[in-house]
Amino acid sequence: MSETIVAVASPFGPGAIALIRISGEEALPLAGLALGLNPGSLEERRATRGTVSDSEGEVIDDVLVTMFRGPRSYTGEDVVEISTHGGVLVVQRVLGRLLECGARSAEPGEFTQRAFINGKMDLTQAEAVMDVISAQTDLALKAAQHQLEGRIGVETEALRAELLAVVAHLEAYIDFPDEDIDPDTGEQLTSRLRHVRSEVMRLLGTAEQGRILREGAKVVIFGEPNVGKSSLLNLLLGQERAIVSEIAGTTRDTVEEVLNLGGIPVRLIDTAGLRESADQVEKSGVERAISQVQGADLVLEVVDGSQPESGNRPRPEHKIDRRILVLNKSDLGQHPDWVEGPGTVSVSCREGSGLEELTAAVGEQFAFHGANWGQEAVAVNARHQNCLRRSEAAISAALEQLRKGLSPELAAVDLRIGLDAIGEVAGRVEAEELLGEIFGRFCIGK
Repeated sequence: MSETIVAVASPFGPGAIALIRISGEEALPLAGLALGLNPGSLEERRATRGTVSDSEGEVIDDVLVTMFRGPRSYTGEDVVEISTHGGVLVVQRVLGRLLECGARSAEPGEFTQRAFINGKMDLTQAEAVMDVISAQTDLALKAAQHQLEGRIGVETEALRAELLAVVAHLEAYIDFPDEDIDPDTGEQLTSRLRHVRSEVMRLLGTAEQGRILREGAKVVIFGEPNVGKSSLLNLLLGQERAIVSEIAGTTRDTVEEVLNLGGIPVRLIDTAGLRESADQVEKSGVERAISQVQGADLVLEVVDGSQPESGNRPRPEHKIDRRILVLNKSDLGQHPDWVEGPGTVSVSCREGSGLEELTAAVGEQFAFHGANWGQEAVAVNARHQNCLRRSEAAISAALEQLRKGLSPELAAVDLRIGLDAIGEVAGRVEAEELLGEIFGRFCIGK
């Protein structure tokens, strides 16, 4: 019999109400003891008014109690949810009373882990619960909701079933040579394996979008002094976050803020203007600026579009995969040296113009505006990516074995590895350490 667990499921701090959740075989008797009522009097999925009293019979709080019978509950077990007044002290005392009655404090993510173990959701859906909680933009929330619907699990399970059929056929041919089983190791077999591999690679192609939706894109504002980098930061934020001055070298350290830019979570970083300087503080700021550019998902290179191209503006030593040239000071007119085109946007930080065009350009860089999130699978996370990479490598190895005409036993071994790796995505392979790592990142009460 699993222990009955309890935790506060609402955020810490004073509020109108708070929610305490209990789950386990003894959830109903335990709640009945704390409330001083017969558990049989509770009607499923209907709020009932009651009072929680301490061991001496003194009332702690007037509450509402809702009961959910397993398996028709979040965890698949009997669940009781108690809505209390939202004061910190009253919540602590109600929780303490439930612990006195025999419940155990839940570990982070333990409610969702039980839901997974009891078959209420697959592992990708369990992970999506935390993604929904932590989503910062509409796009991130939509992606998390699609994953919560089980789309990644459905797709990977379909691929696993397709690969399993190939493995079963190949191993039957190996194990029962006298049964006259068609080896199917020619073009038909390799074609099926190539199809599975291409689908795995398609899912892998969404990994970067998934990372950005969950963690935010690191966007660095980069350029020479006095071109309007700090002004651009303030324009994008809609507030005076960075000091703006005509004196070169005003920004000497990085300034970082988080914002929602066209549905994309962005960590926007303003950097010191790049130039040669004998000032040690400014020199250190320039070094930090270069370091930030090296790890950026996108660089906004700001120049004064009203002035001629100098030809010697600072360039990072390494290649920048994503870069937008921002021609600032368009209100002063644009110098003919600068030609607008793909990857170039004109703005005026003074007048606040060009912001919509810049936001659209950022979206195009990450290819989010072209993604049909209503129909396509959601973007995979880092764990999914690792599983799919191992699966793709194993399938590729098997295809190479078959191409060389080597023993089918070798290909079968690789395909088994690929099969297990795909199964790990939705949690079809038992791995206690893996589960502990995933659910350990959850908040208490979830």
